[in-house]
Amino acid sequence: MNGPKETQALLDTLWQPRTLVWVLIAGEGLAVVLALAPGGSGDRWVYFGLTSILLQWISLLTMSTLYWARRRLARLTPVQLAYAALVALMASTWVVSGGAWFLLQDLWLMAHGGWRSLILRLSGLALTVGMLGLAAFQNYWRARQWALRTKQAELEALQARIRPHFLFNTLNTGAALVHQRPEAVEQLLLDLADLFRAALAGPHQIPLQDELDLARRYLEIEGLRFRERLQVTWKLPRALPDVTVPALTIQPLVENAIRHGIERLPKGGTIEVAVTTSDERVIVRISNPLPGSSREARPGHNVGLNAAQERVEALTQGKGSVTTSREGDLYVATVRLPVSER
Repeated sequence: MNGPKETQALLDTLWQPRTLVWVLIAGEGLAVVLALAPGGSGDRWVYFGLTSILLQWISLLTMSTLYWARRRLARLTPVQLAYAALVALMASTWVVSGGAWFLLQDLWLMAHGGWRSLILRLSGLALTVGMLGLAAFQNYWRARQWALRTKQAELEALQARIRPHFLFNTLNTGAALVHQRPEAVEQLLLDLADLFRAALAGPHQIPLQDELDLARRYLEIEGLRFRERLQVTWKLPRALPDVTVPALTIQPLVENAIRHGIERLPKGGTIEVAVTTSDERVIVRISNPLPGSSREARPGHNVGLNAAQERVEALTQGKGSVTTSREGDLYVATVRLPVSER
């Protein structure tokens, strides 16, 4: 989660309108502070206008430098990036201040030592703001790292766990079929091995196609147990976009559809897995029929749902989501994943 893509995404936000507006507002606030600071000489409005222009140029030059070098800076760690931003801020301060002094010293007369005092103030202010920002970022980063480690531990606990009753049911199904359909038992054990391999590998990202294959293997195992009670419909596009998901994100939602839908219906029903794509996102829908006693409340789905939500939100930095809804007699879990920009 801390790789080049995340760092570059952070740098890409520097040139967004909202970020620029807030930087400009902050620059005006600092100009007011400098203009009202005690010990100043001359017209404070003139001083405010000059410092305002200089601060805005310093801010824009710093941000444009970071944005221009974002592909190279993406190789840095977040802490290294913070130090690079501090260096860019100080360099921009000296470049803009020196350029203003060179161009305006004869056109804009200031009190003796006024330009030198202004440049020193701007340099001191930039260093102070930069150091405070660096300290705040380091504290934020430590807190974020601890939060990520805690979340990762929770995800590992959820991901490493395959429900014991599923394992027992699968083994019982295999024992019942070992003499009648030995080839089916062989495939069952291979599918079970794939599921355990994914569960025990720890949190990692896999292509959406591979995650759908894991869900398909799970449904094939349960199909041997439920037989005609379980019908599965797949609605997939001809080609899936290059999207990654945390391993075992779709499979727990399919497992919930079995445990809280098909398993509770004497006649069984149909589980539908549908994938739709657009230029911006991929949507995966898993629907199952609702038992009559569960059509008002479905608390049993929460474990798998919460695990999928945490994984998807952590992977997509909040751009993806997992939601559920009731559509008539169906319970629908919807996973929305952003398509990565190339």
